[in-house]
Amino acid sequence: MNKVMMYSRQICPYCDMAERLLRSRGVDQIEKIMIDTNAGTREQMMTRTGRRTVPQIYIGETHVGGFDDLVALDRDGGLSPLLGNVA
Repeated sequence: MNKVMMYSRQICPYCDMAERLLRSRGVDQIEKIMIDTNAGTREQMMTRTGRRTVPQIYIGETHVGGFDDLVALDRDGGLSPLLGNVA
């Protein structure tokens, strides 16, 4: 399974929903980078993704985007293959 990394905040309903979706697809470890508790991480996220909102999700080296992007990827059948699951 590919590594999953998510830029997040402590209070973020979309981050929580993204995590639930990922876990329902078999992801047991999500590296969370908290932009509200670690100085400089918001700027790092914005530079890396070009976006200002959380969550911002990476699967392996692929920037998936935010929650809506994750849901669309799952709906279109692309999430499981990206995770490395057998579709």
